Amino acid sequence: MEHALNPATLTELRRPRPYPAVSVLTPTHRREPDNAQDPVRLRNVVTEAKKQLEADPSVTRERRTDVIDQLEQALAEVDLAHAEDGLAIFAAPGEHQVWSLARTVPERVVLSDTFLTRNLVAAQASDRPFWVLAVSADRVTLWSGGAGHVVEDHSGGFPLTRDLEDVDVERKERIGDVPSTFRDEDTRRFLREADAAVSAVLRQNPRPLYITGETAALSFLDEISTVSKDAVHIPHGGLAHGTPDAVWQAVRPLITAEERKHTDEVTRELETARGRKAFAAGVDEVWQSASDGRIQLLAVEENYRVTVRDDGDHLVPAESGDLDSRDDIVDEIVEQCLETGAEVRFVPDGSLADAKGIAGVLRY
Repeated sequence: MEHALNPATLTELRRPRPYPAVSVLTPTHRREPDNAQDPVRLRNVVTEAKKQLEADPSVTRERRTDVIDQLEQALAEVDLAHAEDGLAIFAAPGEHQVWSLARTVPERVVLSDTFLTRNLVAAQASDRPFWVLAVSADRVTLWSGGAGHVVEDHSGGFPLTRDLEDVDVERKERIGDVPSTFRDEDTRRFLREADAAVSAVLRQNPRPLYITGETAALSFLDEISTVSKDAVHIPHGGLAHGTPDAVWQAVRPLITAEERKHTDEVTRELETARGRKAFAAGVDEVWQSASDGRIQLLAVEENYRVTVRDDGDHLVPAESGDLDSRDDIVDEIVEQCLETGAEVRFVPDGSLADAKGIAGVLRY
């Protein structure tokens, strides 16, 4: 089950497939008692996907069997014990993928020649992903972070490890007793390799970077690194051998402070735009501007969701399940804005109360 989405993976997911490319989406839950409904709901929505495949006369028997088999394999890979807020299953002839999302999704089944990715795009934007590089003399680990968590990542060949000749030196280095370790040429060569590896990861998947390690290690990286100067340094040894929770607790205060700063910046930009009449507010007005490619900055409250239908001229409120209702219009807006080069910022609930949860700074 996949969690971390990068630009290359998204491009691959969005390429055309042989029909039918099946997208199955369902909300999931992290905690009891809500998560008790998840297994039944998941089986039901996969069963609905199979029914649609059976009923589609344009799908050959061979292809139908293939895609149903892919759906069954995907279902077997779902780990609801570690569920987040949404689940997406993609199945097409010869392939399947399962994605866990830290953002709720509407329950739906779509048969097309592409996978339905708008909810993944919105989940990635709301997750505000970042990297953490944890450095020690014998091990360098890379962590992928998002909203409230980090997980170890193996991009770029991480973790990088080496043997220290002196076991006692290794023990002391971990507790910070031997800063001179980082003046050793073998150690410096090892850290140069780590710098080259994380530089390659950032070229492929740019994100904010936090680097943890002893002060001596951070100082050396500043001397030789192409990325360290733009990274946030956290003088904290031992995390290269640490747990996900230990790494998260070390970076959490800085992430929280950065998010507060970004929210303040968004508020100021929206106020400035309002003053010069380059401002859109509310789902209907923002949707119109997004469709025209006019939005430069989109701001959305983290848990803002609304169901609407298009009456031909405007989006009007609707009930989920109504004919032509659109449960994930916010995710559609996010995807549309990103496709036209807009910056998308998610802000805490209540930050955009006067704009009804969603607002935009217009290009013109």
